[in-house]
Amino acid sequence: MKSWAITMLVASIAIFAFYFANVASGAFFDAVWLHDVGEMLVLVLACALFVISTLLFEAQRRHK
Repeated sequence: MKSWAITMLVASIAIFAFYFANVASGAFFDAVWLHDVGEMLVLVLACALFVISTLLFEAQRRHK
């Protein structure tokens, strides 16, 4: 179960890094890859994966 939690956390960080790169490129270079709805969906996915990883870590800690 720990490997799933780590995998979800790494995926969440990677997706949030993509979101951040999109926002930063729009702010500094005026080149946006995603628009409003796409940004929202990417951010929701990153948050959902982070919550899932946190719940998996808590479940693992509870079993010890």
